[in-house]
Amino acid sequence: MAVVSMSKQEFSRLEVLLRVQSGRLRVSDACVLIGLQRRQVFRLLRGLKQDGATSLVSKHRGKPSNHRLPAEVRTLALSIVRDRYADFGPSLAAEKLAEHHGCLVSRETLRGWMIADGLWQDRRHRLPSPHQPRRRRDCLGELVQIDGSEHAWFEDRGPPCTLLAFVDDATSRLMELRFVTSESAFDYFRTTRAYVEEHGKPVAFYSDKHGIFRVNRKEAAGGEGVTQFGRALLALNIDIICANSPQAKGRIERAFGTLQDRMVRSCGWRGYRRLPRRTYGCLGSSPPTTRASAAPRPMPRTCIGRWRKPMIWTRSWLGGRSARSRAT
Repeated sequence: MAVVSMSKQEFSRLEVLLRVQSGRLRVSDACVLIGLQRRQVFRLLRGLKQDGATSLVSKHRGKPSNHRLPAEVRTLALSIVRDRYADFGPSLAAEKLAEHHGCLVSRETLRGWMIADGLWQDRRHRLPSPHQPRRRRDCLGELVQIDGSEHAWFEDRGPPCTLLAFVDDATSRLMELRFVTSESAFDYFRTTRAYVEEHGKPVAFYSDKHGIFRVNRKEAAGGEGVTQFGRALLALNIDIICANSPQAKGRIERAFGTLQDRMVRSCGWRGYRRLPRRTYGCLGSSPPTTRASAAPRPMPRTCIGRWRKPMIWTRSWLGGRSARSRAT
């Protein structure tokens, strides 16, 4: 007895047609269940009576697709990727092929070609993460992950610098980006002020255990166990949560991985040699996104609205800038 391999749709059609043959189902009801016209149902019944279940198997199975790109396009795309974009991911490589070489190939098609050619590793063959993912917050602005990444953002064209990033936990949106010389409290003050003026006051920040965010020395002489940045957040009524591991704040760590892949190469294409005035300018006029650009996530409701009544900003907190508060 021969074994016939059938898809789920083909097997459901076989069940419906067998019920029609046995008289337990009318042809009109079979048309509704299968989603075909009466003429097509009678055609399937004739094939089932003559050749059996094998007549329901698609004749294209095991054959190349009619919409397959020519072999010359595959050879050209892989040769360009191998020569110029060997360390690029499929998504970024597909964008560069279309933008600079006029080779229009979808990213999933290019992904399959790169996997078959050994230029990319499939996600299923990577080591699984041993850490259980933490659930996202429900509202935009309820929790914002903050961190800095020291990296050769301009490769050998300029000195290494640090990128400060504010990532919303509910949507993985990059809310604020700023290039700085080093990760310092004053730079976090400036970035926090820019975030609050643009997006409003969040409920809490989620950071690592850097000395900017918490006092790590038990024998500290003063400060009452709170850093300068912590006192500023206390005055703004913003909580600070320190993660116990880098995996706990995986949203911003993955964002840095994406930025180190895309932003470095975008800065290289534009020839940047120093810190740009606008961080978003090296990628375009709009803030970059992480994986959400491929599959947009529904925007949750906003937890905190516009912050209309500013608190007191002192010169020591904001690096020489101050603003008068209207609150008493």
